[in-house]
Amino acid sequence: MKYLLTILIWFPIISFSQEKITGMIMETNKENKHIGLAGANLYWLNTTVGTVTNVDGKFTLDYKKEYSKLIISYVGFKTDTLTITEPKMVHHWLQSMDNLDEVTINSRKLATAKSYLQAGNTFTVSSDELLKAACCNLSESFETNPSIDVNFADAISGTKQIKMLGLTSPYILITTENIPSIRGASQAFGLSFIPGTWVESIQITKGAGSVVNGYESIAGQINTEIVKPSTDDKFFVNAYGSVNGRLELNTHINTKVSDKWSTGLYLHGNMRETKFDKNGDSFLDMPLQKQINVLNRWQYTNQEKGFVSFLNFKFLNDEKQTGQVDFNPKTDKLTTNFLGSEINTKRYEVSGKLGYVNPEIPWQSVGVQTAFSSHKQDSYFGLRQYDITQNSLYANAIYNSIISDSRHKIKTGISYTYDHYDEFLDVQNLDSNYKRTENSIGAFFEYNFDNLEKISLTAGIRVDHHNLLGTFITPRLHVRYTPWQKSALRASFGRGKRSANIFAENQNIFSTSRNINILNSNGTIYGLNPEIAWNYGVSFLQGFNLFGKKADITLDYYITDFKNQVVVDFENPQEVNFYNLNGKSYAKSFQAEFNYNAFKHFDLRTAYKFYNVQTQYNVGKLEKPLTPKHRLFANASYETQKQDTGNQWKFDLTYNWIGNQRFSSTVSSPAMYQLPDRTPTISTLNAQITKVFSKTFEVYLGGENITNVKQPNPIVSANNPFGANFDTTFVYGPIFGSMYYAGLRLKIE
Repeated sequence: MKYLLTILIWFPIISFSQEKITGMIMETNKENKHIGLAGANLYWLNTTVGTVTNVDGKFTLDYKKEYSKLIISYVGFKTDTLTITEPKMVHHWLQSMDNLDEVTINSRKLATAKSYLQAGNTFTVSSDELLKAACCNLSESFETNPSIDVNFADAISGTKQIKMLGLTSPYILITTENIPSIRGASQAFGLSFIPGTWVESIQITKGAGSVVNGYESIAGQINTEIVKPSTDDKFFVNAYGSVNGRLELNTHINTKVSDKWSTGLYLHGNMRETKFDKNGDSFLDMPLQKQINVLNRWQYTNQEKGFVSFLNFKFLNDEKQTGQVDFNPKTDKLTTNFLGSEINTKRYEVSGKLGYVNPEIPWQSVGVQTAFSSHKQDSYFGLRQYDITQNSLYANAIYNSIISDSRHKIKTGISYTYDHYDEFLDVQNLDSNYKRTENSIGAFFEYNFDNLEKISLTAGIRVDHHNLLGTFITPRLHVRYTPWQKSALRASFGRGKRSANIFAENQNIFSTSRNINILNSNGTIYGLNPEIAWNYGVSFLQGFNLFGKKADITLDYYITDFKNQVVVDFENPQEVNFYNLNGKSYAKSFQAEFNYNAFKHFDLRTAYKFYNVQTQYNVGKLEKPLTPKHRLFANASYETQKQDTGNQWKFDLTYNWIGNQRFSSTVSSPAMYQLPDRTPTISTLNAQITKVFSKTFEVYLGGENITNVKQPNPIVSANNPFGANFDTTFVYGPIFGSMYYAGLRLKIE
């Protein structure tokens, strides 16, 4: 009776469509039940004609007499080939791979992987790539990556600032396991609060990110995945020391508590107690510092019931001392004896993720992300004091499913964000207290179409209501098209909106004698309006063989067009002014990147970047200061054949050439403090050698800026730090000169 009903259902379709075949693809089972496989791929051999089964495992496929071999495939199942001689109904059971003989495939894992199939322009940086340099924290994780620029924020704090598409990190959504993490009070120093050994991988997306992660992304998104207790080494130690006085120790301890529970304890500590003033300007070249960073991570996995969850507890205490070599905080704090500063930060974080995948319907899943953080920074810079406290709560609930078949995926959900800021300033011309509470609730929907052969598309939209920014809509779109083999042509556009935390994001302004002003203050945050920008971009990736070896080239062009921006204006050397944009502001970025596996175990990566970043200042439209128009990058890495014992050598070399950059105007300063219009060009060279003695032990030795490039006189008016012309923000190159380091890694798997 069951088979008779099946025939009656399919008979009309066959009768009225003789040029198609229809049927059902099912999973082999002992009872021979009709368990349909949704998303199974079917195509005619030697053609591009194919289809995918729907949610019930059913399909309809065009048929011609010249078609004879039908290929049926599904991940985890044996691929079958059927001979079809006429249009008919096809019922076929696929056999699970569990019943097949084992096949071992050896491949070389790429340190940086680009996808030809994703709609977004996203690439993944693995832990192997991070080991190519002295990756002590996240801010130092991009030295071998051409898409991210790394610069010093000022001449005394030692803080490294990153840029993408010509824009600084506040315009990049920085997340930890897709939870926003480096924002607000942590924007200036937060990248140094994530130790490099904790990082499992980094995903970098150019252009506006997914609506699932919020509305703040403008230039792109950087997501960091942290090592997992269930897959990380049971015991790991990394010790590091450098000639600039920095000592560091990292320890991982992972334990399997039960069949379903695992836990990891990750400890990080670093310190620098030695004072260096190699250029003789009486100021420390690098800050004195101490940091203790502790993470306790719990993982629960129940594959049978479809649950996986993480619970994280984190504590950070970070202390920095900068300023003049003779500064003693016990006697000179907030006096004119010597200029110095202390930046002390305490941060607590609790976060959790819960994911559920329906075991019966694997394309249906639900995820919940929550995070709470308390960030407190107490600091002073000479005679200026700046304290900030931020308490934040974040929650995001996501539902995943498909429409019809696995080519059509959807994500939808709601998110909530709460931030309370309490800032104290002891700075002339400004109020002493700034307090505000921001909260927003939003809903999002994202549709993904994925036809692996030709096209994939991700279209998202979210609606948010913010107590200070109002109600607004955020659209995002990413499209990938494959015109021919080993190629990917991508296009994207999206809108981003954010509230600028002008003091926390620009703390280098306190290490100057400039008056700080907020102009045309009629907005809702510091009297300023929110920043709004559209990002548009195209990218082309082409893989090919060059002299029999794999190679690829990538061309990117992106435009960020600001509809409103909080302008940070340094064009008067006696002032820094914040005001809303009145005119045009944009960042145009072009990058050409070439990767080549020249011979076995040798990889070459080169890139050229061009930036055109212009902003309308009160004095006119100008190129953004300290943003080079031209940059060149090259990285070469080689490793010997790995032995069964793990014995191996690894070599890495990175070259950067940075074109000249515009200095903000100093024409109104006294002649002795005036600077040229533009900086000179600079080149730096980094190198590292790693000797792997066994599967458990390795040592490394390296150098940064080994050509000993130094910026002369990086501090304006260093001899009169309390005078009207003192300024530490004119930094375009290295200050310390060559820096060499060594370290070791010990692990027990």
